[in-house]
Order: sequence, then C-alpha cells, then structure tokens
Amino acid sequence: MTSSTALVSSIIDALRSSDNGKSMDLKKLRSSVLTDDGDKSSKKLFKEAVKQLEKDERVSLNSDGEVKLAKSERKSADDDEEKTKKHKKSKKEKKQKQEKKSKKRKDTAAASDDEKHSKKQIKTDDAPVDDDDEEEADGEVENSMENNEEEAETQNDDPTNKNKPCKNNPQGITRLFLGNLPFAITETTLNDFLNGCITHLKWITDKETGKFYGSAFAEVRNSKDAAQCMQEINGTQLMGRPIKINYAPPRDLEDWPPKSRVITGGKLANAGGQAGGKGIKAMSVKPEGCSKLFIGNLSYEIDDEAITKFFMTVEAEIKAVRWLYHQDSGDFKGVGYVDFWNTEACEKAATLNGKNLLGRPIRIDWAE
Repeated sequence: MTSSTALVSSIIDALRSSDNGKSMDLKKLRSSVLTDDGDKSSKKLFKEAVKQLEKDERVSLNSDGEVKLAKSERKSADDDEEKTKKHKKSKKEKKQKQEKKSKKRKDTAAASDDEKHSKKQIKTDDAPVDDDDEEEADGEVENSMENNEEEAETQNDDPTNKNKPCKNNPQGITRLFLGNLPFAITETTLNDFLNGCITHLKWITDKETGKFYGSAFAEVRNSKDAAQCMQEINGTQLMGRPIKINYAPPRDLEDWPPKSRVITGGKLANAGGQAGGKGIKAMSVKPEGCSKLFIGNLSYEIDDEAITKFFMTVEAEIKAVRWLYHQDSGDFKGVGYVDFWNTEACEKAATLNGKNLLGRPIRIDWAE
C-alpha cells in the first residue's frame, strides 16, 4: 500500500465531483484532498502526485493554477453517470409497461361488462335502463380498479412477503452491507440513492474514536428491494464513488433490525443523519509497566513498514503489530495494537500522539 496511489485516486475523484466535473483550482483541490492542508509533508506528497498525473497525461495544469482532467478520465466518469441514467430509465420504462398492461386488462374487463350488459338489454326486449342502475354499474367498475391498486400496494408492504425468496435473492435476505461510501454521506441522500427502500440504517464507526469507516448496514423493505439494489445499483456512482453492495444476513441472536431507524457511533450522525464523527482524545492514565499501545485514525494505506519507521523517529523499536479488521466485510478498521520491547520505548512512542502519519493525525493510547 502506498500513500501516493491513494492520493492520486483522491485527486481524480475530487476533480470528477467538482462543479463542472472536470477541473478545479489547485489550492481548492489540495484543501479538499488533504486532511491537514498545513502539513509540509502532505503538501509535498500532493505536489508529487499532481506531477505524476501530468506526466501520465491524466491531468493538465495551466498558468492560472487550474487542474483539469484529461478527456480519457472524464469519459470514465461519464460512463458511470450514463450507467446510472440507464438504470433509472430502465426502471421508469418497466413501471410504464406495467401500468400499460394493467390499464389494458381493466379496459378488457370493462368492454366485457359492456358486452354482457348489451346482450342483457336485447334479451329483455329493449327494456328501459334506470339511471340509478347505470350509476351503480359505473361505481362497481371504479371500486374494482381502486381495489386492484390498493392490493398491489399492500402486497409490497405485506410482512409475509418481506423475506420471500425471489429472483437473484433465493434466501430472501433483506439486510445489505454498503461499502466505499463518501464520508459526507447522509441518511437522506443514501436512501434516495437506493430508491427509498431503507427502513433501518447502521453506520459503521470506530468504537474508540467514533470515526466513520465509509460503510454501513441497511435493512430494506423486502427481498425484492434487496435483489434490485444488488443487480441494478451495486457499482454505480454515489457522490463520485462506486458504491459496493453485498448481502449481509444478520448473525444468530443479533439484535437486528435496531430499535431506532438510524444508529451510529459518530456524533454528527446522531445529530442529523450524517455518517461522520471525528476527534483526537487525550491519553488515559498509563498502567504500570505498560509496553503496549492502541493506535487509531490510521490511513488505509498503512502497513508494518510505515508504522515501524514512524515510531523509530523517536527510537521506539516495535516488537509486534496487530491490525484490526471487520468480521462481516473483512475491511480494515483503521486501528490496531503495537507491542514494544519495554515500557521506556512505549513511553517514547506515546509522545507521537496526534502527529501526522500518511496525512492523518494518529490517535494513541495506552493498552493493557
């Protein structure tokens, strides 16, 4: 894993999600990509990344300080957008087709009733028709149409159909794992993107820091909605990111769906439905003889070599390191534990709490 590769991807994503979808002022671009815009090492990495993109002819930088995407890069974004448009158009055409079939059936039924009524009139030797009888017949047709519409709506919300096996979802799963989400995502934006089918949502955040991991679990209305999300929405662009969707059935004895519609460990999310949560805490009281540290708010590009070099800047030699991963998805949590050979080395390492590592201020605390 390299920080430069991640930075290059972030620059491309930022340009694609700009106002015009292709260009941005250099300083504005740097601010949107770097978490610490004032850090010299981060600025240097950013400058090198832009130069590399220019060399690869993926972007161009003009004399006004404007960074512009190459046509080949814009085409990739346009393809994703076109895929999303086709998905919406296909859904609209399918709905119109269903409505047309329903109308045709109703027209056929009405024509059949008219024919029967006509034959009845001939059989009764042109007996006069009462206006009240005619109004009653019209009322019966209208009631029949309304009942059919209500029945279709009820069927969609019927609890007995919620976990019913269907095409592309033979197990009838209604819980989904959503990954690669933008850090500025909100519950409303996400629900609209999934065609309004979310009933419960759980943002996945770090228990220690409350930091959002860019993923969530969502409960949807029924198995058909889950299958549609998997088949039609998985991989499409959401705020410049290709969203990842997988079936994620709850484990035995797991309290799911949650009592609240939206739950999370992030403060901002609890306040207004936004996923993010952030902050560096002060360190707790050091346990006697402690030689182990918790490390958090780590870049997803971190590896053993990078963390070893980081602590060696204060001559703190690492004995062992352990990274933590999500059991459900296997994604890196952005946290881990580091063992040192003695408590003195551990104390030296702890002095780096809040220092910048791969563009992020590291969170350090004592661990037993």
